[in-house]
Amino acid sequence: MDVKKIAIIGANGYIARNLICLLQKEQPEIELELYDLAERHVDGAEHYHCVNMLEEELERKIDFSCDLIYMFAGKTGSVNGFDQYEVFLDTNERALLNVLNAYRKSHSEAKLIFPSTRLVYKGKEGALQEDAEKEFKTIYAINKFACEQYLKQYQNVFGVKYCTFRICLPYGTLIPNATSYGTAEFMLSKAMKGENISLYGDGSVRRTLTYMGDLCEILIQGAFNDACVNDVYNIGGEDYSLREMAELIARKYRIGVDYVDYPEVAQKIESGSTVFDDTKLKSRIPVTYHMSFSEWCSERG
Repeated sequence: MDVKKIAIIGANGYIARNLICLLQKEQPEIELELYDLAERHVDGAEHYHCVNMLEEELERKIDFSCDLIYMFAGKTGSVNGFDQYEVFLDTNERALLNVLNAYRKSHSEAKLIFPSTRLVYKGKEGALQEDAEKEFKTIYAINKFACEQYLKQYQNVFGVKYCTFRICLPYGTLIPNATSYGTAEFMLSKAMKGENISLYGDGSVRRTLTYMGDLCEILIQGAFNDACVNDVYNIGGEDYSLREMAELIARKYRIGVDYVDYPEVAQKIESGSTVFDDTKLKSRIPVTYHMSFSEWCSERG
């Protein structure tokens, strides 16, 4: 696929920022058009536009004549989705639907890349393929699955090209002096302060860990490759339990790991183990995971 121009919606999001960083480094000839709610791009990137994805006539405010559209706009969360359901519905589902309708009004032929989540799966022991059983314990989880279905519907009815990538647990950053988000960084930040790491239960639930650099490389390769289209793909990495993650960090910083009881609500929304089988993705594009979690930990601090 010949890519000359890319639109990135939700350009101030953390994965989006890292993707922009990698594209600017590895593909500087590609024109990037960036969109988000804030007045400026957090990293000072050029060609940035302040746009609300819920605005009318979005086709006049976003350049749909591009080759790729990354749709990073959205709101993440767990329990807070129950209290802020209107925000979650607007920012996740209505925003995507508005973009899709603007896409078809502009007669765009761009391929739309959508990041989804591990939280659409019903957790279980063993690896999860894309067609594994689904379960939705939070507003955010069902938002993401609804968006996956909207993309499928718009492809079927209007011919919109898309590619959905399900992401489990990303960690790390390509942006100098920037702090990542999520489980790994939470553990590391506690350790660097000399504080014990706290885990709910016995820490036996497992996750697929993907380094941010590897994740962004896959998001680029999958987007640029015509073999990845109109389908859903798991992005893989390494299989760790939360206990193994915590103990690896704790050994380095000579701290402890505390196991505490689940709060009632947290236990009710815990998804269980989510380990990804990425065989399907590997059958479409060459996939290499360069960074290991142990290597990343050893480079911190």
